[in-house]
Amino acid sequence: MENKGTFFAGLAVMVGLIVMGLCIPAAIRENANTRRSVSVRGLCEREVPADKVIWPLKYRVTGDDLSVVYASIERTDASIIAFLKAGGIDEAEITLSAPTISDKYAQEYGSNDRPYRYLAKCTVTVCSDKVNEVLALIKNQKTLVRKGIVLGDEWDSSPTFSFEALNSIKPEMIEEATKNAREVAQKFANDSGSKLGKIREANQGYFTIESRDSNTPEIKKVRVVTNVTYYLKK
Repeated sequence: MENKGTFFAGLAVMVGLIVMGLCIPAAIRENANTRRSVSVRGLCEREVPADKVIWPLKYRVTGDDLSVVYASIERTDASIIAFLKAGGIDEAEITLSAPTISDKYAQEYGSNDRPYRYLAKCTVTVCSDKVNEVLALIKNQKTLVRKGIVLGDEWDSSPTFSFEALNSIKPEMIEEATKNAREVAQKFANDSGSKLGKIREANQGYFTIESRDSNTPEIKKVRVVTNVTYYLKK
């Protein structure tokens, strides 16, 4: 009876070893498949119109009488505000900054034979989502010149355009970039005689927003790159 029990115990061990031997190759193949992968990048780019603009209108006033300088500043500010309102800009979108006034005679360096004593630097700033209206005003600055108002140079009074509605297009762009990444991975799998598996790892990447070119800063180029790693199967 004891011999019979020993026989069955040995048989069970043998069957177990056989089953284990059959499973090992499958496990090895499965482990190999989990190690085989391909990492690709998916790109999505879009051109969108800017939806916000900040335009600083800077000008200078000079004179020898401080009260006359302030009076000139008030008149110039009023003219600029009227110009902006006529172009469709609301008063709430216009900000007047306090003028910066320097006294040339009070400066330690330099001679006192200058044609004016006081120099006032002034700024009227527009912050608006009415990009087209501001563009039209920028092109129509000659209206201010006719009134004797000369704005600062291109660097002083250049507008800044931005795109604030990024969240509204993020999901679609990520989806498109991921789809592009899968197409690249599928091409690699086909060329290597493999089958494309599930996603092993994915990284959304960063969104970048920049002007399309230096001549049209009001048109923005939005770009996102996704990094995706797929499993490959034989």
